[in-house]
Amino acid sequence: MRRVVVTGLGVVSPVGTGVDAFWERLKSGANGIRRISHFDAGDLACQVAGEVPTSAEDEHGFDIDAVIDARDQRRSGRFIHFAMGAVQEALAHAGWSPATDRERERTGTIIGTGVGGFPEMTAGTRLVDEKGPRRASPFLVPSFLANLAAGQVSIRHGLKGPIGAPVTACAASLQALGDAARLIRSGEADVMVAGGSEACIDRVSYAGFCAAKAMSSKRNDDPEHASRPFDQDRDGFIMGEGAGILVLEDYEHAKARGATILAELAGYGTSADAYHVTASSPDGEGGLRAMRQALSMANLSPTEIGYVNAHSTSTPVGDAAEVAALSTLFDGRGKDLAVSSSKSMFGHLLGAAGAVEAIACVKALVSGMLPPSRNLDNPDEAISKFEMIPGKAIARDVSHVLTNGFGFGGVNASAVFSKI
Repeated sequence: MRRVVVTGLGVVSPVGTGVDAFWERLKSGANGIRRISHFDAGDLACQVAGEVPTSAEDEHGFDIDAVIDARDQRRSGRFIHFAMGAVQEALAHAGWSPATDRERERTGTIIGTGVGGFPEMTAGTRLVDEKGPRRASPFLVPSFLANLAAGQVSIRHGLKGPIGAPVTACAASLQALGDAARLIRSGEADVMVAGGSEACIDRVSYAGFCAAKAMSSKRNDDPEHASRPFDQDRDGFIMGEGAGILVLEDYEHAKARGATILAELAGYGTSADAYHVTASSPDGEGGLRAMRQALSMANLSPTEIGYVNAHSTSTPVGDAAEVAALSTLFDGRGKDLAVSSSKSMFGHLLGAAGAVEAIACVKALVSGMLPPSRNLDNPDEAISKFEMIPGKAIARDVSHVLTNGFGFGGVNASAVFSKI
């Protein structure tokens, strides 16, 4: 099996667009959670979100006009816009622009999402109900189809290799990375543009999650303290939006073209809980199996992992299951293992979460800085035996990191990134 390395990164997030801005703000424990501006949320239990700011709102916000022309903006959904922006940065970062037929045919695209164009679906429904079917745009369906982030990216950049779009809830983009790595390992592709994108901040999605009592409702007037993974005072997750894209490449291919290799995707594992639609098993058994599979593929023992970027979303049930799994896997470890949750800064990006957090893991390996958790004032006793990194990043040189993504339906995914 061929080795899989990371040669490019691209990100659109609530704390910044562009990997450099994203990483600088992440290290400082920046806050990306604010009152919802997309719609009137006054009658919802949760009224805050990790919205991606525009370039007019923030110097490191998302400049859609630099990515997509005005006509195509109207013809495609917000999650597609984010994916296009992150891919543009990642390919430039990797220095990869396939020029020959063979290069294009050996470059694939896998971009996952939890839902796809949710706001476009709800807006289309309202339009047809209020004004009739004749008012529907011929671009309505392509604006929200879950596979159209990958489709639009492949069309724009001429990527003719394998294409896919995992739609596995909050594990989607981590599964996209795992699927892409398998294609490279098996020799079906040399380069894969992989990750995830999500733009699901909408009245209907919020109404549904609030009805399930999954979202935070206690800190609508204090957004920056609302997302509290692993903290005893947490009361639910905060939704975010954005995209994370990694350029994965066969090691020998990357060396031959003189690419800068950032890290190796050394291991990947995925599993099913087969337990409950929305809740993990209390002992975290499914997630534990995924982590063990990832370690096995990487040929590593748990003692060799120096940092875990946890899936932890700030829901009491989900956090407890992951804590149980980590405690079992890393039994006997103490402060030499660092654990944090980036969702404390920008919320839960659903299907895009895994890829954005994978980017944080790669940057941690490259920089020797481990990103923190915000709002960790009163951590769960079971997790506090590890180094929890409250507030700001810490300097610690690690060789191997693990990241998790767990989703509704009992889907689990874990990946190991290593120095090279």
